[in-house]
Amino acid sequence: MISTQWTLPAPEVDRIPARGDLVSPAKWGHCTHKIEQFLSTLPETPCLAMDLGVVRGKYCELREHFPSAAVYYAVKANPARDVVGLLTLLGSSFDVASPAELDLCLELGVTPDRLSYGNTIKKAVDIAYAFERGVYRFAFDSEAELRKLAVHAPGSQVTCRLLTSCKHAAWPLARKFGCDLDMAVHLLVMSRYLGLKPVGVVFHVGSQQTDPTQWGQPFQQAAVIFRKLSRHGIELEVVNAGGGFPVPYEGSVPDLQSYADAIDRFMADAFGSAQPRLMLEPGRSLVAEAGVIQSEVVLVARKSLHDATRWIYLDVGKFGGLAETLDESIKYRLHTTRTGIPGPVVLAGPTCDSADILYEKTPYELPLDLECGDRISILNAGAYTSSYASVGFNGFPPLKTYCL
Repeated sequence: MISTQWTLPAPEVDRIPARGDLVSPAKWGHCTHKIEQFLSTLPETPCLAMDLGVVRGKYCELREHFPSAAVYYAVKANPARDVVGLLTLLGSSFDVASPAELDLCLELGVTPDRLSYGNTIKKAVDIAYAFERGVYRFAFDSEAELRKLAVHAPGSQVTCRLLTSCKHAAWPLARKFGCDLDMAVHLLVMSRYLGLKPVGVVFHVGSQQTDPTQWGQPFQQAAVIFRKLSRHGIELEVVNAGGGFPVPYEGSVPDLQSYADAIDRFMADAFGSAQPRLMLEPGRSLVAEAGVIQSEVVLVARKSLHDATRWIYLDVGKFGGLAETLDESIKYRLHTTRTGIPGPVVLAGPTCDSADILYEKTPYELPLDLECGDRISILNAGAYTSSYASVGFNGFPPLKTYCL
């Protein structure tokens, strides 16, 4: 059963934390004093409140655990201008997936050499646009994409994406992206003959990956590719290990040190003393815990006179930013100020679409005295929410973001 009980941490000093100084979260949830103060003003719901101090702290923590890695923030996780602007000032590079994300970074002062176009599915016109703006790092996983890069981004640095199993990831990225080892070797060799510069391998073990050992096999595969390419006179130099570092939603997850230790060990086992440069593309781990969605209860209903389970309809749902509740994959922790005896609920969004049900199989409970108009906070919601929100399905506006 997912608990709704939540304790506010001791008030934090209203400041940006220094390096390594994280804003303390509530256990399994995250609502800083700054966010609590903002939500007490009763902003119009639904909305997402982001504490930039937490983002800064998370970035500093990542740099402490991976001091030699090149960090490329995955803009798609949360493209708020203030978030991207802060990470720019902190020295992060950026993984972009579209011309719009590229333009956002450039507008905020990011130089093109700090951008990597990691999406392996790109229109030819978008490749040409990125190349014209100065981007020269691209990922691919197919021959057709490679040939587009050769024509529209000649001489660029390219990395080939590997298939991974994404086992134990709450939000898998398997099958749609990547190719197998033999094809990766073939395509990387081909890339040189097409006038491109093959520089490495990229993989992603799945978002919200709770098992640090899942990086082991991809590193071994990357090492095999490095050796095979070397026989063709091509010396690769980069392994992009993607993101995937998890955050605590419904329960605890391994700490970041566990992932850093595992990745260090796997790199040493796979490459020995001749280790390549490590590249990371974190998204969720930098911004999720910085955000809280405030929502309003629109309706409390039952389906029969004797039904013990209530349906709680919120003013935010799958189409308003909670797309990761698809298949009930990401299980957010909730908080309400109501303190009555809890009872079982089904949680759903406000739209006229039967797919807009958040949790029906996962056993959630909310207080029996919950009423229409009450507010519910959705914790650790700073990643893949505002960027997933519809621009106006059923006439509901996109999820508004406040950066504090």
